[in-house]
Amino acid sequence: MIRRLLARFWPAPLPAPVPAPVASVSPRDIGLHDAILDGWFLNDTGELLKGFAITADDTLLDVGCGEGVATLFAVRQGASVIFTDSEHDKVRDLARQVDAQSDKQNLGLVSNSLPLPLADGCASKVVCMEVLEHIDEPEPFMAELVRMGRPGALYLLSVPAPVGEHLQKGIAPASYYQSPNHVQIFSPERFAAMVEDAGLVIEHRQATGFFWVMGMIFFWASERAAGRDLSGAVRDRIQAPYPPLMESWAKTWQDLLAQPNGLAIKQMLDQFMPKSQVIIARKPLDADDATGRRA
Repeated sequence: MIRRLLARFWPAPLPAPVPAPVASVSPRDIGLHDAILDGWFLNDTGELLKGFAITADDTLLDVGCGEGVATLFAVRQGASVIFTDSEHDKVRDLARQVDAQSDKQNLGLVSNSLPLPLADGCASKVVCMEVLEHIDEPEPFMAELVRMGRPGALYLLSVPAPVGEHLQKGIAPASYYQSPNHVQIFSPERFAAMVEDAGLVIEHRQATGFFWVMGMIFFWASERAAGRDLSGAVRDRIQAPYPPLMESWAKTWQDLLAQPNGLAIKQMLDQFMPKSQVIIARKPLDADDATGRRA
């Protein structure tokens, strides 16, 4: 009787509402948005990076093409493309995409680029991004890149920045600093000197990618926590489904960029702890054109 009275006047509380699931955020999508804010992939002007425009009159050489981000951007601008990678599967898959989108003469090569089986001066634009750090002897590799460009050709080059590389040394496995991963760490001075010693004139330099420095730290932390084998090539490991820690970081970065001063904070952090250092350089037209400045 007492229980029935209590139930009448003090009914059982309703169960707590179940919170709606939070939509996952792709680190790659946020990374792309972050890159666009830095001047990458400017479709309206045909600039792969601000200051590096590609037109239908160009032949672009993409060395170490990987998934082909630069190659496919050039194809969308109507350029002819030559793309190379040491991995057959990468070249094969990219060739299929290029053939589906372009009616120009294009060429895909499986090569370690020492040497490249191409004629001197075959390209008006040369791209080599996040490749030189994988090369045991980067100076001869750089000389091959210069040989491929015709006089006046523009080069877009990038390597990891040392601050991010050294930070990861306490977190990443030892294999991250062994072949086929990163066997070189370039100071800004060494990177610039290598480009200029190869005969190019530096037009522009920038630092970019704080988002990915932190993203890689969260990636390694997640991989270790999951007990996964950390050996092998790194770039092929960062695929969906992403670790929750990386997705949480991507959501935090997305929220930061949406703040009124978000872009200013991003730019400050990019300078403080960049993932990559980028150089746009030009091959001189002749000996009298071999002077320039470091931007």
